Amino acid sequence: MDKIKNPIINRLFETIMKFEDLQECEAFFEDICTIKEIQDMSQRLEVARLLNKSICYTEISKRTGASTATISRVNKCLNYGSDGYKKALLKMGEE
Repeated sequence: MDKIKNPIINRLFETIMKFEDLQECEAFFEDICTIKEIQDMSQRLEVARLLNKSICYTEISKRTGASTATISRVNKCLNYGSDGYKKALLKMGEE
């Protein structure tokens, strides 16, 4: 996605990749994001995990609190996106 390819954004991603442990990563995200942003990102990842297990939208919404619009958006990314969710799920041992 060309919208997120620029030196400043690359620096952000490169910095994130350099964290040595969970505590460093948590501290950074607590400073750079709002609690709501962190919750939203983690919710989307959980939605992707459940979609990958073929759980239906209704059950995913019940388990995560995500709207069907959010679930649909994540599903679209899983099927037609840049494979970011798929790679994350693979790293999590979920693929």
